[in-house]
Amino acid sequence: MKVLFMLVIGCIGASLTISMTSKNEDRPNVIVIYADDQGAIDLNAYGASDLLTPHMDRLVRRGVRFTQFYAAAVCSPSRAGLLTGKTPQHAGVPGNVPSVPVTDKGLPGSQYTMAEMFKDAGYATALIGKWHLGDQAGMLPNDQGFDYAFGHHVGCIDNYSHFYYWHGPNRHDLYRNGEEVFHDGEFFPDLMVQEASAFLDQNQKNPFFMFYALNTPHYPYQGTPEWLRYYQDKGVVYPRDLYAAFLSTQDDKIGELIEKLESLKLMDNTIIIFQSDNGYSTEERAHFGGGNAGPYRGAKACLFEGGIRVPAAISWPNHLPANEVRDQFSVNADWMPTLAELCGIPLDTEVLDGQSLLPVLHDGEAPSLHSDIFTWQLGEQWATRNGDWKLLGYPRDKSNRAELIESDTLFLVNLKTDIAEMQNVAKENPEKVRELKLQYEIWLANATVQ
Repeated sequence: MKVLFMLVIGCIGASLTISMTSKNEDRPNVIVIYADDQGAIDLNAYGASDLLTPHMDRLVRRGVRFTQFYAAAVCSPSRAGLLTGKTPQHAGVPGNVPSVPVTDKGLPGSQYTMAEMFKDAGYATALIGKWHLGDQAGMLPNDQGFDYAFGHHVGCIDNYSHFYYWHGPNRHDLYRNGEEVFHDGEFFPDLMVQEASAFLDQNQKNPFFMFYALNTPHYPYQGTPEWLRYYQDKGVVYPRDLYAAFLSTQDDKIGELIEKLESLKLMDNTIIIFQSDNGYSTEERAHFGGGNAGPYRGAKACLFEGGIRVPAAISWPNHLPANEVRDQFSVNADWMPTLAELCGIPLDTEVLDGQSLLPVLHDGEAPSLHSDIFTWQLGEQWATRNGDWKLLGYPRDKSNRAELIESDTLFLVNLKTDIAEMQNVAKENPEKVRELKLQYEIWLANATVQ
């Protein structure tokens, strides 16, 4: 047990421990469904008009969905922030973990994770899917609080051979509890549903936490032939047709997971979070696009809104509002303290960057818990926000909506009047630039691993 879990002491603590232990059957289960490289508006509930995503739409509409929800710009930092309740810098994962065998990079074992929080509270815990937070001893899922782990350790795999293709020799990457396993020719999203279903069967009478970490719609785009034909028949053009087919395939598999929960009569007592890890990809292996950020500039690996503003929602029938929308500024580090409060788990929140979202979930007029103040960094890129003002340093635009010139090294926007972030107003607002640059510098001076 790591030190951040608060031991319950005294009479009040003892009664809480008894309550939590004796009423396991009443404690909510938790599933976090984490999509990979899904664009900011790429489901119908967020504005897409050319996609079929009925299962995801039903999921996010049965709870509270956010319109100003932020994550990191790429895969590993986003997962680190989710699982620790901290900024990626404070969690020790400021950038993507290299996808090479046995690197010393990854989520430090000293970090207290969401999985450890639930395990310490008596939950069964499982990771199903993508890890990408380190592949050496001490950093693997079973070392970080997961009782059961099935999936791939690095950034992406072919969904049929389960090989990672990148620099150097090709590498098979499929593991169950740290042991390499082979399911050649079997579709990885199907394997995820099978593994999750078995875990649910085994733990249906006990509280459980499942991190359902999809590797979709991350490249390689490998949607089912039926969905590819559907979108091509509808006239959806390349590469949107490939991306859309894979996204609707993802939707089918989420539907199968929900169907399993319903068959076990677990839906009413299960908190489900759905979120994308970052914006859609424009990498070569993603055919230079396919996703859609709607009005937002940018994509995966940049700090314009299209890279960091993501679809996100939480549901729990009869406990949280249904079919409601929140526009308050929120970040994925908020999920850990939110879940701790919803599940009655003691947690030292003083060391976290995230805030419990309960006030916002229950009151659409509640103020933003972060006062719209937050900072991101990825390599030399950085961005800091205060209210509607956002200052980007050394920005990149992976969506190529407009050229960035030398004077855009400091790029100031007001999101209230320019949500597309197309106009750099730094020259007209030098005092605001100085104020936000100082905000970033103060943050940077304190952005060490905690």
